[in-house]
Amino acid sequence: MDSLTQIVLGAAVGEAVLGKKVGNKAMLYGAIAGTIPDLDTIVGEFLDPLTAIEIHRGISHSIVFSLLMAPILGWIVAKIHRKEIATWQNWSWLFFWGLVTHPLLDAHTTWGTQLFWPFDLRLAYQNIFVIDPLYTVPFLFFLILALRLPKTSEKRRKWNRLGLIVSTSYMVLTLLLKWISFGKFEQALADQNIQYAELDTRPAAFNTILWYANIDAGDKYLLADYSFFDTQPITFREVPKNHNLLGELAASKTVKRLAKIAENWYAIEVRNGDFYFNDLRFGTYDLEAKDLKFVFSYKLIPNSNGALKIQEAERDPEAMKEVLTGLWSRIWGN
Repeated sequence: MDSLTQIVLGAAVGEAVLGKKVGNKAMLYGAIAGTIPDLDTIVGEFLDPLTAIEIHRGISHSIVFSLLMAPILGWIVAKIHRKEIATWQNWSWLFFWGLVTHPLLDAHTTWGTQLFWPFDLRLAYQNIFVIDPLYTVPFLFFLILALRLPKTSEKRRKWNRLGLIVSTSYMVLTLLLKWISFGKFEQALADQNIQYAELDTRPAAFNTILWYANIDAGDKYLLADYSFFDTQPITFREVPKNHNLLGELAASKTVKRLAKIAENWYAIEVRNGDFYFNDLRFGTYDLEAKDLKFVFSYKLIPNSNGALKIQEAERDPEAMKEVLTGLWSRIWGN
């Protein structure tokens, strides 16, 4: 999820764990704990683009990381605030929950997390977009109400608890919406007698009313969307896989690593003689566009030694404005 959401979650968890003893310091250090796992993006700045993608939401988003870092951070903070009645164990407990709830929340997004690192397993439930105002804004509202009250106030704990309950309830609702939309796509495929191997769904940006689907249909993918306000049948758009276009390049380590990252949901495209690796998990900017542009697309560039390096395709800020306008319109149905 976005940084603001993780800060709010961390602060609320910190308050729930230690707010009664240390007041606003619990929210502060909870917010810091909720931010720490995403520092892997800073590490990625010093690595090649492909490795940076691979480590994102890796070890720093694991239970192992939370278990190792919590006592260290707890000891440091306990030394800083020696006059507080909170013990080293209290601070460690706060940091553990602040750290571990970050990947637990991220596991609900499309990218997912390696919660059980070092095991090669990425959890991605794909039931919420990385920025969802309906999750974050009410949560933040209740946190601010709690923040304004003294640490001994029972109402402070009530507001904080309510924020956690409302946000968690919304998360449960998104799982229900995903299940319903999944059924809609399944029914549409059955109604149109479309044979397929796998169906993958995720919410559109900033909401859980509009949902997208990727369907593996042999040598091609089918892409579709569905809004709960739709009145017309679901239609499917074909995207050829074109994996064969790579030829010998398909055996390169770079392509294999990218395919693993994309969980094999990828299509190859040729533009101006160059190969592009399109990661389908995050969809297109506009499913109705004549020429589809994928959110994550990587140019494959051969090195002098025959290996491949990647370069992420540039995004057009002006085009994004049109995409957001179209998204808002599409949410309200076809």
